[in-house]
Amino acid sequence: MRSDNVTKGVQQAPHRSLMNALGMTEEEKNRPLIGIVNSYNEIVPGHMNLDKITEAVKLGVAMAGGTPVVFPAIAVCDGIAMGHVGMKYSLVTRDLICDSTECMAMAHQFDGLVCIPNCDKNVPGLLMAAARLNIPTIFVSGGPMLAGHLHGRKRSLSSMFEAVGSVAAGTMSLEELQEYEEKVCPTCGSCSGMYTANSMNCLTEVLGMGLKGNGTIPAVYSERIRLAKHAGMQVMEMYRRNIRPRDIMTKEAILNALTVDMALGCSTNSMLHLPAIAHEIGWDFDISFANEISAKTPNLCHLAPAGPTYMEDLNAAGGVYAVMNELAQAGLLHTECMTVTGKTVGENIKDCANLNPEVIRPVDNPYSKTGGLAVLKGNLAPDGGVVKRSAVVDEMMVHEGPARVFDCEEDAIAAIKGGKIVAGDVVVIRYEGPKGGPGMREMLNPTSAIAGMGLGSSVALITDGRFSGASRGASIGHVSPEAAVGGPIALVEEGDIIQINIPEMTLNIAVSDEELSARKAKWKPREPKVTTGYLARYASMVTSGNRGAILQIPGQK
Repeated sequence: MRSDNVTKGVQQAPHRSLMNALGMTEEEKNRPLIGIVNSYNEIVPGHMNLDKITEAVKLGVAMAGGTPVVFPAIAVCDGIAMGHVGMKYSLVTRDLICDSTECMAMAHQFDGLVCIPNCDKNVPGLLMAAARLNIPTIFVSGGPMLAGHLHGRKRSLSSMFEAVGSVAAGTMSLEELQEYEEKVCPTCGSCSGMYTANSMNCLTEVLGMGLKGNGTIPAVYSERIRLAKHAGMQVMEMYRRNIRPRDIMTKEAILNALTVDMALGCSTNSMLHLPAIAHEIGWDFDISFANEISAKTPNLCHLAPAGPTYMEDLNAAGGVYAVMNELAQAGLLHTECMTVTGKTVGENIKDCANLNPEVIRPVDNPYSKTGGLAVLKGNLAPDGGVVKRSAVVDEMMVHEGPARVFDCEEDAIAAIKGGKIVAGDVVVIRYEGPKGGPGMREMLNPTSAIAGMGLGSSVALITDGRFSGASRGASIGHVSPEAAVGGPIALVEEGDIIQINIPEMTLNIAVSDEELSARKAKWKPREPKVTTGYLARYASMVTSGNRGAILQIPGQK
């Protein structure tokens, strides 16, 4: 056993004495040590129930012959961090979570891991750590929130942010806003639409790293506790069979994840996290590769914010496996991939029926014949920008309009709420990328303000930052290269005509190459916004959005 390095032999007598101090028995020390990465805290609604998930996992591990050992991972609530300096500290935690988990697993020589994430950065951070460590590992998330109910309709967090814009526009009273406030987030769990957390929890199932239902069983269902016990038991089976993350998270598995991403209409943030996970298995790919997959993958689901259905509806309709079965029947998945069950993808999904063809459209009746995400390129984004195509209204699929340029999110929000943005405008928010932010803030506040002001079908937003999975509309993020390194987005001037063509996957500025070159010659890098602490260290190592904002030692490729 790997843990023999800390439990066996004369030289390990001091180690065993410290384990005695923990209350461990000889029997526990002689069993495989299974690290339980617990992301519980009391500030993230999606994580407040993880103590119960953790206890269930511990029981499952012990029942199956292992010794569970719990240690923590940090977690940020993106919703609470939104719209202020706190959002600079969201994406950066992905790598902290990954690195700290590596440290704990290596320092204590665990034989296996059970990862318990739920919200945005914990899922990819722990998947990256699993790939890096390559010891038997299984995932069980905390589950999605149930949707809120207002006036006979289901609602979610995106409705809450848009309600703020409606108040600014004078179309909603403060009393109505308070009613939204009290009702849109009724339970614990990750926010109830196909936002980033639920996107990544669903894709964990697709990658083969979680059991059936991991992405969709609501947080408040007892079924989630049973799932956690089974995950604890299954990691011991993986240990006995030596099934490791890199046996599961192969290139083909990541291609499966990209395919299901398109079918589900996942958050644009998946196009940051899947490349980062791929990097940990030694595969770096150009994000525009996603267009190839999107071109042949139908969009089968319109969950909030793209449509009126929610995670609880997807769960009742058969969940992720039902979506995968639809795609597999069309020959769109690599069904031979290994999973944490010890079975292949094909074996796992073969009997999973689509129970509601309105929630999960059959492949012969999709919402659209192409996938939910698109990567746009052009002279404004030579290395790409990402848009959630499934959440864009038809009239904004092709758009030209004057640039309204802002060098930070706050200035853009003030202009939108102040009525200075009008139909046809293209809002450009720059110096918000991984380096320039630093931290690549989500732009849910400005996209929600645009929607709340009644401009969602006439105003586009382009940024080198990123978007919440709750954002909708013609919102194009991850524009690379970012402004901080002199990308073309840094050269845009007020009034320049921006040309967006999502069907043709292009993003251009109607300015000649000569003029752009002249502007580039005059451009000077800006002084960093942050020069101390973790953000400064992060900014010195982070790459652009097109590479998944992975960290890279300066001078290395």
